[in-house]
Amino acid sequence: VQLQASGGGLVQAGGSLRLSCAASGRTFSGYAMGWFRQAPGKEREFVAAITGSLRSTFYADSVKGRFTISRDNAKNTLYLQMDSLKTEDTAVYYCAARNSAYVLQTARNYDHWGQGTLVTVPA
Repeated sequence: VQLQASGGGLVQAGGSLRLSCAASGRTFSGYAMGWFRQAPGKEREFVAAITGSLRSTFYADSVKGRFTISRDNAKNTLYLQMDSLKTEDTAVYYCAARNSAYVLQTARNYDHWGQGTLVTVPA
């Protein structure tokens, strides 16, 4: 599967953005999907993930209650709705897919990656 992330940009603290990740292929529902982010000088970290067909969701504590992950299997698209953004949310955001319908929260367990989209929340 090939992934293309979009939707990043500059937003003031307290604002919202929605990221999208378009996937190629016809078996999108068979992949668990995740969002990760990497801030300058830091390691890539888990943000949120969603299982294949049942769409169970999982979140990092730092974004729980502010971010919402969803997917539209008919459109082969993954989303991340980000509300109440904070300066510490500034990072490059990556979408990723696992060759399994089940979620894991570590980057090394994901097999396919998008190119990343930059989200900047200035102080």
